[in-house]
Amino acid sequence: MDYSSWSPVYAAILRDFGFPRGADETARDELAARTVPFDHTRLSFLSGARVAIAGAGPSLEAELDVARDADAVLAASTATDTLRAAGIDVALMVTDIDKNPATIRTLTRERTPVAVHAHGDNIPAIRREVPTFVRENVLPTTQAEPTPPVENFGGFTDGDRAAFLADHFGARELTFLGWDFDDQSVGAMKAKKLAWAERLLYWLERRRSERFSILDGRRDSIDTSALPL
Repeated sequence: MDYSSWSPVYAAILRDFGFPRGADETARDELAARTVPFDHTRLSFLSGARVAIAGAGPSLEAELDVARDADAVLAASTATDTLRAAGIDVALMVTDIDKNPATIRTLTRERTPVAVHAHGDNIPAIRREVPTFVRENVLPTTQAEPTPPVENFGGFTDGDRAAFLADHFGARELTFLGWDFDDQSVGAMKAKKLAWAERLLYWLERRRSERFSILDGRRDSIDTSALPL
């Protein structure tokens, strides 16, 4: 995913949520000031791999076998803790630092890479937490236009960003666990973000000529008006 392809979708997300682009850019610059370029060769194991994308939804614990059957697991936010507690290795954590910064610290000290995301709402967390991570093990990301060392692989929520990242690094197949688009326990904002995650995964599967099973029975109801299909 290059930024020119991502940019119109990003603009649609900003309009839909009323998010200011400038806040994302400020967060990106704050992250850039605290990180270094990430060595992409460390993610070469994703090329040709069957990669599981673990969301942090209520179904996660019941679906752990999906992760066990994969070549590599990319985990969104607190899904990392659940997987590790079950003895499942996480190859990459994807997070905007909103819930479990201690886990990020632990992983970076263990040399497990973490994709740390900057957006307009997490500037205080970037300033407070990022200096406590081992920076060589941080892959800095943004949803705005990237400026080195911060990168943009596409995606909006932690989970769909993980899927776009796996795609960028050449994953052969994507499988999913812990994704609950209709989770009734979440608030209105989270539900809206889940709707966007669903749209973005639909766009990604079209780009990959792949069918993601978590979208089965849902495709006809997905609003694709903002997607460059």
